[in-house]
Amino acid sequence: MSLTEHIRLLACYSQWMNTRIYDAAGRLTPEELNRDRGAYFGSIMGTLNHLVVGDTIWLKRFACHPSSASHLTEVLALPSPARLDQRLFEDFDALRGHRTWLDEKILDWSTQLSDNDLDDTLNYRSTMGVQSSRPYGSLVMHFFNHQTHHRGQLSTLLYQAGADIGVTDLLALIPERH
Repeated sequence: MSLTEHIRLLACYSQWMNTRIYDAAGRLTPEELNRDRGAYFGSIMGTLNHLVVGDTIWLKRFACHPSSASHLTEVLALPSPARLDQRLFEDFDALRGHRTWLDEKILDWSTQLSDNDLDDTLNYRSTMGVQSSRPYGSLVMHFFNHQTHHRGQLSTLLYQAGADIGVTDLLALIPERH
């Protein structure tokens, strides 16, 4: 499997997991979604918002890569989050709708990446304004790893709230070979 094929698998996995998480979260009351659970971003809603914030920040950076600009134009037009803990959405249904839209953009973007693109360097500024230059492929892998990290936190927060999301393993999407 090439790196680009692996990235496409991760994009599919991300969408699949986000659907499962939002389905489980959708069974909770607004009070349960917003209850401070002692997590880094406080609540389930805080953590869901952080994932959208993080994805938006990274996708806006990726849009500056020549191979990605046309596929991420709509993401580039989004307002830039001011903080990593910013609550872009207070309404769960609006957040879910945006997440679904964002996952479609991620899938579309992932299908146009080439191995040559991933060998390039991406120049960007951190949220603190620090200039960085890193391998584009490594940054893309970080993007998906960041999502997985916080979805792991969400699976625990949801379970503690009484909403089990079920299977979370990437293995569920990898076809068996015979």
